[in-house]
Amino acid sequence: MEQEASFPTLDNVQEQGQKSMRDLDFLLDIPLEISVEIGRTTMLINDLLQLGQGSVVELNKLAGDPLEILVNRKLIARGEAVVVNDKFGIRITDIISPTERVKQLA
Repeated sequence: MEQEASFPTLDNVQEQGQKSMRDLDFLLDIPLEISVEIGRTTMLINDLLQLGQGSVVELNKLAGDPLEILVNRKLIARGEAVVVNDKFGIRITDIISPTERVKQLA
């Protein structure tokens, strides 16, 4: 016995799309902490207490290395420093793949 095929109407598809957007809208207002890391170092407390104006702290990265872009302390991209209207900015040069991001969680 043959059965007639049924397809969703265009109205149903549009309603589902609008519902998905409404479901996503509540996520769009969640604040995230975004930071850019230029490097790290480890210091003894004694050395930290000796720092003063003009002191130089050597970091673990070379000049010109990509800067790391972190969202909620998780690496999501890398980029390079730029100046925009006399303020620092970062141009994204590489986005971490979803696979790499999952590995960070372990």
